[in-house]
Amino acid sequence: MQRTSFGDMACSIARTLDVIGEPWSPLILRDVWVGMSRFDQIQADLGISRKVLTERLNHLVDEGVLERRPYDRRPRFEYHLTTKGTELVDLLLVMTRWGDAWLAGKAGPPVLYRHHACGEISTVDLRCAHCGEPMHAGDVEPVAGPGAAA
Repeated sequence: MQRTSFGDMACSIARTLDVIGEPWSPLILRDVWVGMSRFDQIQADLGISRKVLTERLNHLVDEGVLERRPYDRRPRFEYHLTTKGTELVDLLLVMTRWGDAWLAGKAGPPVLYRHHACGEISTVDLRCAHCGEPMHAGDVEPVAGPGAAA
C-alpha cells in the first residue's frame, strides 16, 4: 500500500495519485477494462501476489473506481469499472500514447487502438473542450481555481 496520502492536498494530480499512484493499480484497471473481471484472471495476467491484489482491488472499490459483483454462491466476485473508473481509463490512454511514442522501441507499440466511431487505428489527442484546438503543456497556463489552497 501507498505510505504517503496525497488525498488532502489541494492538487488534482496528487489526489489522482492517491487513487492510482501505486504501480499495480493502473495495470489492474487496464486488465478490468480489457475484460478480465475475475481475481484469478487478473492475478495470472499480472503475476501479482494474492495479498497485494486483494489490497489493490479493495482500495479501488473503496475509491469508487471498481465495483464488485457476485458471480457464484460462494463469496466470489467479478470486478467492473464504474463511471468514475471508465473516465480514469482515459488517463491510461494518454499514458499509452506517451509510452508508445517514447518507450516502444523498434518493435513498435504492443497494442493498437481502433476507434469505434470511424473504425481507424488511432491514438488519443488532447483537445480543448471549449474551442477544439490541441491542448498540451505548452498551450496552457495554470491559474488558481476555486479549490486552490489559501
